Amino acid sequence: MLHPVSIHCLLSILLCMWALCHAQSDSSTPVIQLRLAGEKRKHYEGRVEVYYNGEWGTVCDDDFSIYAAQVVCRQLGYLDAVSWHPSSKYGRGEGRIWLDNVHCSGRESSLAQCESNGFGVSDCKHTEDVGVVCSQKRIPGFRFINTLANSTANVQVEDIRIRATYSHRKRIPITEGFVEVKDGGKWRQICNEGWTEMNTRVVCGMYGFPGEKGYNTRAYKLLAKRRRKNYWGHSVNCTGNEAELSDCKLGREVELKGNRTCEQGMPVVISCIPGRAFAPSVSAGFRKAYRVEQPLVRLRGGAMIGEGRVEVLKNGEWGTVCDDNWNIRAATVVCRELGFGSAKEALTGGQLGQGIGPVHMNEVECSGFEKSLTECFFNRDVLGCSHEEDAAVRCNVPAMGFHTRLRLSGGRNPYEGRVEVLGERNGSLVWGTVCSDSWGTMEAMVVCRQLGLGFASNAFQETWYWQGDSSADAVVMSGVRCSGTELTLDQCLHHGKHIHCPRGGGRFAAGVSCTETAPDLVLNAQVVEQTTYLEDRPMYALQCAQEENCLSSSAKGADTNSYRRLLRFSSQIHNNGRSDFRPRAGHQSWIWHECHRHFHSMEVFTHYDLLSLNGTKVAEGHKASFCLEDTYCDEGIQKTYVCANFGSQGITVGCWDTYRHDIDCQWIDVTDVKPGDYIFQVVINPNYEVAESDYTNNIMKCRCRYDGNRIWTYNCHIGGSLSSETEETFPGLLTNQLSHR
Repeated sequence: MLHPVSIHCLLSILLCMWALCHAQSDSSTPVIQLRLAGEKRKHYEGRVEVYYNGEWGTVCDDDFSIYAAQVVCRQLGYLDAVSWHPSSKYGRGEGRIWLDNVHCSGRESSLAQCESNGFGVSDCKHTEDVGVVCSQKRIPGFRFINTLANSTANVQVEDIRIRATYSHRKRIPITEGFVEVKDGGKWRQICNEGWTEMNTRVVCGMYGFPGEKGYNTRAYKLLAKRRRKNYWGHSVNCTGNEAELSDCKLGREVELKGNRTCEQGMPVVISCIPGRAFAPSVSAGFRKAYRVEQPLVRLRGGAMIGEGRVEVLKNGEWGTVCDDNWNIRAATVVCRELGFGSAKEALTGGQLGQGIGPVHMNEVECSGFEKSLTECFFNRDVLGCSHEEDAAVRCNVPAMGFHTRLRLSGGRNPYEGRVEVLGERNGSLVWGTVCSDSWGTMEAMVVCRQLGLGFASNAFQETWYWQGDSSADAVVMSGVRCSGTELTLDQCLHHGKHIHCPRGGGRFAAGVSCTETAPDLVLNAQVVEQTTYLEDRPMYALQCAQEENCLSSSAKGADTNSYRRLLRFSSQIHNNGRSDFRPRAGHQSWIWHECHRHFHSMEVFTHYDLLSLNGTKVAEGHKASFCLEDTYCDEGIQKTYVCANFGSQGITVGCWDTYRHDIDCQWIDVTDVKPGDYIFQVVINPNYEVAESDYTNNIMKCRCRYDGNRIWTYNCHIGGSLSSETEETFPGLLTNQLSHR
């Protein structure tokens, strides 16, 4: 029988042996650091890179799984993994391929704990580098520990904010205050020792501001003395062209001594300059900061403010940018040039719709500090670049709180409902409805943009089926008329405090439904120009056209043996958008026309006008959508809409509908027009009956000369503007653009 003391000694020995083995087991797992790298990515996705043995390397995609991706994402401080991508989606890495044939259960705390061939044992190439997409949410309380001796790790924190002082807190947007990071579940200040202007530039860019400026240092020093401090244990080292603070490197580690980690300095303070659209006032200082020329870059086709296809003005003509080498640096130059912050995404492959006209730039390379995209290096040879490769951006924009002043109520999903606004009534702010008189697609577009819900798919003038909150039944806004470019509904024209709503609110309150994608119709100007001619046609052959009001008013009562002179042409209308173009009215409400034996699914689909040089209309035509269908489609795209056998009508993305020159009503009746110089104008979807991602390309204008017997049509342009040569010849023409209603 063992003595109790012996038993105690034995237990102690066994415990020590277990602890030693456990320690050896832990020490046998190599200490590694991870980061996400590569181009064309968001901060929570990228190529997986491993720091081991003093060197960064990659991971092979052989046997990689979602479980391995989960381990990677959690090790980086994200809650979970969304997906993973093989075959170097985020570009090829450099150096060693540290891990191959990685097998994880998903429960490991480090990728080094997963089974693999061993560090550096791989038969892969960098074409097999694996990438991951993590969830955007960070792990609460996650604290990043830098294990690298040379401090080349990226900044990793749960969150970052600009904490405004009490006097600045009510300003929108918040442009100035202390910079704080959330680390280990607590908000902490950053010591300003070693903080640079480049660091400030990056943080301002993250919050939607294109630039930074000075601030009252003395006031913040006095304020900092009175505040309790809790400093973060690291410094930050940014080059200034990073899109996110997480792209910056960790600087030296600050020695933690309670709250006395910044004895020679104070907490970091930044002050940012907002872009034009977000400036709180037009003070002299603001005007001085923005004494710049009109940008040579614009965004088109985006649903939200600060996103869209990148277009560049060159020789008086707008064109697109090819996505070869398109990256976050070039995208950030575009965003800052237009008064936004840094870029959130650099999009490729025409993801925000395809442009028209020339491709002006290819293989763009920017340092990130250029004032304009046109200052970046680029290849002028764009051979092989099509609009399928159009580059686009999504920019960081300031938090303006627009969504807090508006809401949708009663809808079947978050994308639809009765529009309710926060308005003043009897001296207090209350939720109320919007009068639906004059409510249309443009107004609905502004609502959807303000709420961050994309484009409008429908504007409703009756919402009795969406009752919503009965306390918000009172009408607080009426007479709303929007151009479509406003950021908020209250920026549109409206009656103000003098509410006038003849039908009242209730069942006639305004409503919307929103969608993330929209169609975009573009007329082929070259086809119009090449097919224009005159035809004299007898009235007896135009009876159906007369019934459908396709002739001028002078044709009423005309003798059946008389002739009408018609300006005829073909039109080819392409859907360049991201969703199909469908008539707003349902099939059950389409109008049957017995004479032509077809349905009209839209009251007016196209306007055809002949204008004098000062913009006065001298002759007109119109096209009801007697048949919207996929006449032809791009290679690889199947036709969806066919009018035969009373089928569904519309235009599929990548397809076009062709109205031939010999079809009834495909003309302008010019019988009463005198010889001279004119402007030939075509406007698609003129009443905005169907929502589109871009209305600026719905208009085509051509120069036109008529000598009484023949007609010449030339220099046709999409977008409502002709070339500088045309403007010199026809002064004032460019102001006669497509206008709302």
